This record gives sequence, structure tokens and C-alpha cells, in this order.
Amino acid sequence: MTTKFHVCNCNRSMPLNAVSGQRIGEALGCAPLPVSSQLCGRDAGAYLESIKGVDDVVVACTQESALFRELADEGGSVAPLRFVNIRETGGWSTQSYAALPKMAALLADAARPMQQALPTVSYASQGRVLIIGRADTALGWAEQLQETLDVTVLITGTGAGAQAALPTERSYTVFSGSGVEVQGWLGAFQVTWRQSNPIDLDLCVRCNECVAACPEGAIDLLYQIDEDKCRRHGDCVQACGAVEAISFARRDESRNGDFDLIFDLSDTPLLAMHQPPHGYLAPGPDLRAQMAAAGRLAQMTGEFEKPKYFQYRERLCAHGRNKITGCNACIDICSAEAIGADGDRIRVEPHLCAGCGACTTVCPSGALAYANADVPYNGKRLKTLLDTYARAGGERPCLLFHGQEHGGALIAQLGRLAKAGKSVRGLPARVLPFELHHVASAGIDLWLAAICYGATQVVLLATGREAPEYVAALRLQIGIAQAILSGLGYAGTHMTLIEAATPQELDASLQDIGAFSTTSVPAQAAGFHLFAEKRNSLDFIFDHLYNHAPAAAASGAEEIALPAGAPFGTLSINKQACTLCMACTGTCPSSALLTTADRPQLRFIEKNCVQCGLCAKSCPEQAIELVPRLVPPAAAKATVVLNEAEPFHCIRCSKPIGTLKAIENLLGRLAGHAAFEGNLDRIKMCGDCRVVDMMTSRKPDAIVDLARPR
Repeated sequence: MTTKFHVCNCNRSMPLNAVSGQRIGEALGCAPLPVSSQLCGRDAGAYLESIKGVDDVVVACTQESALFRELADEGGSVAPLRFVNIRETGGWSTQSYAALPKMAALLADAARPMQQALPTVSYASQGRVLIIGRADTALGWAEQLQETLDVTVLITGTGAGAQAALPTERSYTVFSGSGVEVQGWLGAFQVTWRQSNPIDLDLCVRCNECVAACPEGAIDLLYQIDEDKCRRHGDCVQACGAVEAISFARRDESRNGDFDLIFDLSDTPLLAMHQPPHGYLAPGPDLRAQMAAAGRLAQMTGEFEKPKYFQYRERLCAHGRNKITGCNACIDICSAEAIGADGDRIRVEPHLCAGCGACTTVCPSGALAYANADVPYNGKRLKTLLDTYARAGGERPCLLFHGQEHGGALIAQLGRLAKAGKSVRGLPARVLPFELHHVASAGIDLWLAAICYGATQVVLLATGREAPEYVAALRLQIGIAQAILSGLGYAGTHMTLIEAATPQELDASLQDIGAFSTTSVPAQAAGFHLFAEKRNSLDFIFDHLYNHAPAAAASGAEEIALPAGAPFGTLSINKQACTLCMACTGTCPSSALLTTADRPQLRFIEKNCVQCGLCAKSCPEQAIELVPRLVPPAAAKATVVLNEAEPFHCIRCSKPIGTLKAIENLLGRLAGHAAFEGNLDRIKMCGDCRVVDMMTSRKPDAIVDLARPR
């Protein structure tokens, strides 16, 4: 099956012509590409003809993608359609004259087969919405939404004198309370609160008898008692009578309810996480934001699906062992609070997961992997992009990793402003945008692989919409990657994080990157592919980087010091304190620490170590310290002895039972203990010999003949 390409110079606003089409075709390994001027208009016939078959069709236009899809639907086409932006990313730039290699690379990337569909997570909503907030705001929105949704209102922070009143017609349920807590997700929210006011609005029939009976005027038409005015004489209770909606004995009574949607109108959202659950909207006090949120709520009835963004390999997880916690990286960084401890492992709630992928970036072992465009798939994209760019004559490629939504929009704005001559230059010709679902979903394995595949620089774009912990994590990971490259003698700055909220800021930052583009990289591009397991990919990456490191630096790269928190390194053992109890080997999740059956010896394979710290936390003598570093692959794969000792043998059968040092320490501690007085030699025996010694040393008159009748 072939791919049919459509390239348009958008009414000649880009420097593309027949010669350009020929050069792009050569880079793509296909026939020269015809270049249209108005593919969405007078030249649409070529597009309509191409979609009659079943071959993939790639259209180099994203602005009119809706039109092209509509034309395909009207014609009953089954041809797979893909769209790629070469206009704002290349053709609309002050360097558009040199952007042809980038355009060819972006077309090749778009032509790659799509990743297989992921498992999905399902939601079901019947439109049961809980509106939380002050009475004046919450009741107003309840009146607006009750025609389309099943509305319940929870009034918070109100009392007498509020400029609101309950509706005379009970068309929806109203509660009041404080201490509101929300858990769950779209279609499955659980809300708890405290019924603190003496009047229960769910029981109140709004007869106004209590209002008339209250001598202090402490009750208004919200039917809530202002307890600053109330003297608790009980006239309202008597007036309420058999309805029993008023009780001064009811204080902080717990209430709860299940809802599909939450419309939180509190000034400060009840859920503070950066990425709240689907179905929870907290627009704050701004009326326009409230209107937009209300519109979204009205569309959240029915059944919905989203991808299950992650894969969890429990056997690789370094979270904990034997109730000792080691690695909390994924839990600490999750902005949706979707990850929590589950004994010695972690648990990810797929309904809360927002798909950012930051957990997979910081996971040292690869136990969590990003499934929505996984590393093997993105690795092949990188190779295709960079190989095509090189074939088309491109030089010094710089990859710009960006998020699909906010990063893509910012790049598009930059291109439009550059075309309009608004004092910006647009994306430089050598900067290749690499779109991700979220910028935090790619980590050190993908970045370093890009360098191995031929990129001279990797730039990450943060737009200010990302969670602060994501940006901090990306900085740390960039520091680790750059330390490795610099330690191997590759000159220059290869890894950069750009923080830009406006096109102007992005433009200035990209020009600064260009000024420091003289980086050294491996002379030969790598041919390997990336693996689903992070550590396997990194093995190939480090092999390539070491093998092609500058000759002068190769000999000095025997040990590269890395920043704290790096997932590579060794252990420093205090041999004076270590008793070789081997508690560390029992907690090591990655088989980096090993023991032997024939002698007390602690062995270590550095390649396997993820620096989780479980060994250090489990050591009773506190004799282990983490040392983040990187050593050559051969050294990292070797088994080394960190500590060993003279074995101690049972004094009766000569079987090894521990180390001489451990036995001596134990004897020293127990020598003055009354329970062991006269029996210290048993400490020097194995378990079997100890039992024999206990039985044979008993006095004869203490031995009972069990066979003698009594």
C-alpha cells in the first residue's frame, strides 16, 4: 500500500513550486509531488481523485482539515486521512527559503502508520449534577441548568441576610452544609458534607411559619438560621411542628450523595489538584468562565471513553519492599492525584489519569510506561523525521518537543505573526516540531535517542499551562541528560527547556537556542530501535554514546558524576559497619544486589541499579549510601563485590552460618544477658546443632519416659 501526498503552497504564501515537489519526493523516496496553490478550492479535484482508493492520504494542511474530511465523507471514501502543518511550522517563517528539508521530514512523519488502538476507560453519566456554592450564585445556575440536567444544589457559606431566596416551587433538591469533600470522577462522584445549620432544607416545606415565629428575625427566605442573631428560644421549632425540619440538636451531622457531575462555584475550588477529574468543573467567580463551564456540563450526559494512557509492570516497580518505601516519584508528580500507594506497589486509577505521562518520565525502572504513543512508536517517528531531514539536505536538526494542545497552538500563532510581519521570525528552518500528547510524556530515553539518531539539540516547550511539578521534573531530567553528554565529551548545550507563554517569548527563546547550536554529537547516526522497557533502550543508547564519544574524552569518561535523583549509579558501603546481613538483597527490586550461597559476599550489578534507595532504608546498620553516576557499559554490566567477610562455621558440624564479624558482634551483645549465661556456645552453632545440644545437655532426672504408664 502506498501513501498519496498533497502539498499546497496556500495561495503562493509559501516558497513551494514544482522543483520543491521534486526534491521532497526524492527525500520521501517517491515520485515528484505536485504542488497545488488552492487545494481547498480550485485544485480540489486532485484530492477528490486520490481518496477514491484505499491508500493512505496525507494532506499538508491542517487549517482546512474539516473541509477535506467532509469531502471524503460525502464521497463515501474509506481512504485513511492524515493532516500535517507545514505552513506555520516552516513555510511561514523568515527562514522559509531553507525549510524544505523540514517540510519533507514532517510529511514523512505524518505518513508513518498509526499506533494500534489502546484499551479504553469508560464513563457513564446520567446528568446528575451537584452545584456547590453560595446561594445567590448556585441557585441562579440551578434555574438555568434544570431543563437539561438533573440538578441538586448544596448551599455553602450562607446565612440570614444573603441576597437570595429558595424558589417557591421545589423543582430540584437543595441542601446546605459545610466541610464539603469531593471524590471520584465523571459518573461516579461521591460527595460528603456536614449539615451544620439547624434547618434541614431537604425536609423544609417552605411554609414560612418559622420566619414569622422568630422574634429576632434570624430566619430569612433561604430558611437558614443566622446563629449570631438566634437566642434559641425554640419558637421556630414549635412552629415547624410535625415537619421536624428544625433541630438545634442536629450539629455537624454527616451527609453524603452520589453524583455524575460537579459544578463547583466556590471562590477557591474544593479540589486543588492541577488536573481535576473529568466531570468536575470549577470556573471560579468569573461569569464568562461559569457560562463556558455550564455549556460543557450540558454536553456531559451519556457514555464516554478515553484511552488508558499507561501500562504498569508491577515486577519492575521500585516503590517498596517489605513495607519499606523507596521510590515515590510517580506519586509525587501526578497532578491528577491518580496514583497512590498499594502496599509495596502503586495503583493508578485510570478514570483519574489525565494522560500527561509525567509519571513515566520520572519512573526510574520503567515500571510505568506511556501507552498513548509509546517509546518504540515515538522512537520510530524520531528516526523517520531525522533520516528524511538529512536526505533532503538538512543540517544541524533541533527537535522541539511540545504538547499537542497548548504547545501546538503557540507554534501556530508564531507562524501567523511571522507571516504578518509582526516583529517575530517564526520557527527556524532547522527546528523540527515533534508533537506529543503532553510535553511531559517524553523522557531521557527519547531525548538521548534523538541525539543518537542525529539531532544536535533537543528543546522542550513549556507554555505555562503545565503543572509546576512537571516543569521541575523536566529540569531535573534535562540536567541528568546534559551531564551524561557533557561527561562523555560532547561539546555544547544539547538539552534545553523553554518556558514561553506568548509567541514573542517563544520566538526570542528559539533565536537564543540558535546562537548556541554548535554542539558535537555522535559522528554516526544510530540504527537501533527503542524498546518498551526503558532500561533496555538506555543500554543501547549508552553503548552508542560511549562508542562514538570524542576520542580525547573517552578515556576520561570512566565515571560521570550525575545530579542527585539520577536513576543510574552505584552504592558506597561502609565495610566497618556492614555485617553482611543481606537485608539489602531482599529489598532490591531490580536484582542489582546479589548474594552467594557458598560465602558471605555482597555482589552488585550497576546496570540494574535504579537508585531507589530501598537498600539504604532497609540496612539496619545504615551502612549504604547512594552514589549517582554513569560508568561505561562494560563496567556497568560487570558483577562486582561490594563487601565480603570471613565466614563463620558451626562449631559442631562446620556448616557456614554467617560471618565471623556478625557472630562476634552477637556474642558481645549477649555475653552479659542472664538468659544466655553458660550457653553462649550455642550462638556458634547452626539451628540443627543447637537443638541437638539442648536435648543432649539436659539432666537425666529431667527426662520423662513417655512410654512408662503413669
